[in-house]
Amino acid sequence: MSSEPWTIERIRDALGNPALAQRFLSEINRAPAHQLLAVFARWEHIAKDTLASVERGREIAAAEVRGEEPPGEWIDVTERVLRDAARIRSQGAA
Repeated sequence: MSSEPWTIERIRDALGNPALAQRFLSEINRAPAHQLLAVFARWEHIAKDTLASVERGREIAAAEVRGEEPPGEWIDVTERVLRDAARIRSQGAA
């Protein structure tokens, strides 16, 4: 991750999704002066989380290409998902 300071432009770019970037720009542009820092900090946190998620996804994809298990601790929730799906179908959902 870059050690460059966070700026409005850097947050916008880190968000990646144009709709999300537009929402950020809209919020930062409409924020009253006394709320600017809080709005900026919230979006900086979102941008950092986004970049970390992208990096994590790349690590997982690289491990998969190498034929390795994805790094990290994984919890198999297959049975729970199947039970939930069965319950939902039994309630008439498509």
